Amino acid sequence: MQLGADHVVVRVPATSANLGPGFDALGLALSLYDELEVRLVASDDVVVDVHGEGAGQVPTGEDHLVVRALRHTLDLLGAPQTGLRLTCANAIPHGRGLGSSAAAVVSGVVAARALLADPRVLDSRAVLAVATEFEGHPDNAAPAILGGATAAWSDDDGPRAVGLEVDPSIVATVVVPDSRLATSRARAVLPAAVPHADAAFNAGRSALLVEALARRPELLLDATEDRLHQDYRAASMAASSELLRALRAEGFAATISGAGPTVLVLTPDDAVAALDATLAGLIDGVAGWRALRPGVDLHGARARRVAPSS
Repeated sequence: MQLGADHVVVRVPATSANLGPGFDALGLALSLYDELEVRLVASDDVVVDVHGEGAGQVPTGEDHLVVRALRHTLDLLGAPQTGLRLTCANAIPHGRGLGSSAAAVVSGVVAARALLADPRVLDSRAVLAVATEFEGHPDNAAPAILGGATAAWSDDDGPRAVGLEVDPSIVATVVVPDSRLATSRARAVLPAAVPHADAAFNAGRSALLVEALARRPELLLDATEDRLHQDYRAASMAASSELLRALRAEGFAATISGAGPTVLVLTPDDAVAALDATLAGLIDGVAGWRALRPGVDLHGARARRVAPSS
């Protein structure tokens, strides 16, 4: 496989997985982006400059997650490897349940695709398959690739995903703490088996959530109830769990975003003022919290080639 470009720019959105009951299946893309610039250089050197989130904390060479995903994708396609200059401008918080690792992986895969002479050899499903190799499950990668809300699953042919309709009146708010929580730690507290009644409960709520997202935002509070993961993880993110309970008690459809500890709140646009007033009473003046309202990203990962300067 030949390369057809040596300079590309990529933008990938943050994501919120699970959305309450849709554990490891449902996800939502948010208009909060990591942007990166990849240049191929005629040497073996790899230089990674990171600005924003993760600066000074993530690797700056071959071990950087974007580089690893890009290299892996080029290897899979038999494309040549070169030196790299990678510049990252990161806005997605790390370790907060907003899909930062999925964004990095998808960035690398999409960048590799854009560098190919024929990017069509790697369609969205193939991008999802490669990203899932790194992530282990497709719930964050799917909305990062496709945008909007997605349902993801795996079968004998690998990971798959479909887009779900999102009512344009739905507003997404994320309440982000200073504290981090590793996904591996959040998964370690989950039981190997759950009661049948809880599994059935979540299946029903997940089905309801598809309808609530598409046409019935007034059902979001009921549709985002969960019995499979949030209560088990509560002790590992006590402040987030307390905020979650307080918001739901006030009638807001709050969930833990991904593995946490960020709290996601989905509201119809006519309830935003009430949510802001409630958040003011709950987190204003409390150190370590910030509320963001990024919007729902409908486009997913995007890459463009940069033409050589004359």
